Amino acid sequence: MLYFVQQVLNGLHSGALYALLAFGYALTNGILHRTNLAYGALFAFCGQTMILAAVFGYQILWLTLPATILFAAALTFVYAALASHLLARFLFEPLADRSPNAIAAATLGVALVLTELARISANTHDVWLQPMLGTPVVFAEANGFKATLTVIQLVNCAVVALSLVAGSFALARTRFGRLWRAVSDDPHAAAICGTNVRKVFRIAVVAGGLCAALAGILAALYYGNLGFGAGLIYGLKVLFITAVGGYLSPTRAAGGAAAYGLVESLWTGYFSVEWRDAWMFLFLVAILVLVGAGRDDRRTI
Repeated sequence: MLYFVQQVLNGLHSGALYALLAFGYALTNGILHRTNLAYGALFAFCGQTMILAAVFGYQILWLTLPATILFAAALTFVYAALASHLLARFLFEPLADRSPNAIAAATLGVALVLTELARISANTHDVWLQPMLGTPVVFAEANGFKATLTVIQLVNCAVVALSLVAGSFALARTRFGRLWRAVSDDPHAAAICGTNVRKVFRIAVVAGGLCAALAGILAALYYGNLGFGAGLIYGLKVLFITAVGGYLSPTRAAGGAAAYGLVESLWTGYFSVEWRDAWMFLFLVAILVLVGAGRDDRRTI
């Protein structure tokens, strides 16, 4: 029983990262309504930026460890905001009214560029952060087996929870949230009513990029390293998860992503890890087919 509890606890942490990514992805795609293949690459790029900036601050600038983390995190957010702004202005806006495949192809190219930038910056070497806050916190114990989470996992979960609560509140209660929903539902009608659609769109894209940056920072602090190609697999997972949960509700997308992380952790604990991603993608595809069939049935009725 405690082994099951341990897998659930592990799923809380991985699910938190997925939830933050799904929230940011839905925040952008709720307005864009196009497939963005660069989002996962932006997440991995931000994780690599966090690691490289931390190494630079610690080894070159001789900063203390807390100052190093703050310096690297601030630099990562700056890079994420800049990259998101450039994507919104020079890629998403010009291609928003064209074929959906245009943005998919363009963002795939952006993903490759970000991946190569991260690889070249690290000189094709894996750079690792030193472990931090690794003290285990025991939640249950029996017969010598302990169900634990480390302090860094708890901190990550708390940061994600606060971020999602703040983001959900902003979408539900603030003026920007109302404008976001209006532009998401019908941008032309929103523009007729006096809404600055371009401004809302750019803010949403930058906010989604900052969510990816925060997820990259938290992943880098926990894992110590984030591979150059990690963005592709994370991007595909978030894409499928958000498609199931719905692009028009970032909060619902985050909830579905958290559930996905939990199921993925349980699979890792009880079945073969080599086939985990294949079976999880198959599971997501099956849900997409069922959801699509249900929507078609409702339209027919």
